[in-house]
Amino acid sequence: MTPVSQRPFRVGLVQMSCSTDPAENLEKAVNKVREAAQAGAQIICLQELFRSQYFCRKEDAELFDLAEPIPGETTAAMAKQAKELGVVIVASLFEKRAEGLYHNTAAILDADGEMLGIYRKMHIPDDPLFYEKFYFTPGDLGFKAWDTRFGRIGVLVCWDQWYPEGARLTAMQGANILFYPTAIGWHPAEKAEYGPRQLDAWQTIQRSHAIANGIYVAAVNRVGFEKGPDDAGLEFWGNSFLADPQGQVLAKASSDLEEILVHECDPREMDTVRRNWPFFRDRRIDHYGDITKRWLDK
Repeated sequence: MTPVSQRPFRVGLVQMSCSTDPAENLEKAVNKVREAAQAGAQIICLQELFRSQYFCRKEDAELFDLAEPIPGETTAAMAKQAKELGVVIVASLFEKRAEGLYHNTAAILDADGEMLGIYRKMHIPDDPLFYEKFYFTPGDLGFKAWDTRFGRIGVLVCWDQWYPEGARLTAMQGANILFYPTAIGWHPAEKAEYGPRQLDAWQTIQRSHAIANGIYVAAVNRVGFEKGPDDAGLEFWGNSFLADPQGQVLAKASSDLEEILVHECDPREMDTVRRNWPFFRDRRIDHYGDITKRWLDK
């Protein structure tokens, strides 16, 4: 019998907009998971922080009230769906770990409803309208991979997607696919001048992770324009996509519509690609010690 890690599986990527009502967003996400499962998806990934609008556009201590414990209400709802539908779910949440201690966390729920574990976002940005360092403590669990009913998966979150080290360390744990729940978009004043190159860079860096590691990569972004009374707002650019182990885009969503992408991944393709592009064989691990340094002074 073919091992689970070598069997084809179908992923579902849920791209949606979010309202200001967490309960409404959770209900929508539950319904979207069901739609993805009905379309044949076996491993379903939701976008980053899907229970709310992207609140990091400003620094406001009252917004910590959006956080929840893990396990908690959302993981319970998703576990119920996972068990009922027989699917794996990757759910990105604002985790309240303790009073005054919060993380940007993805929960991995297996097809029997059991929580396999969590991944806490390692790289935390701090830019205009992306004030995440105010809200999130950097992850302390490292880079991880999990054996699910349908395949071995790795999960990273948004800003992690720009760092080749995270992708490499997760791939080295035998993952068949890297999921990146995401919330990224354009500043309205910058879109005309910088928008196309920003989107292209985002797609290119993640396709490069697929190529460098001979692995499937899935990015799951939100859509919609989100604005508060005291910020300029962000236009989330969607474009959720799945790339194969050679970096070819197998499926891609639009920039402005709610969509569910469902596509098959075949881990056997990874072996074919890695035999011809043997990057893991040729890595000079005996000369990479300096990678752990911040900078190399001359």
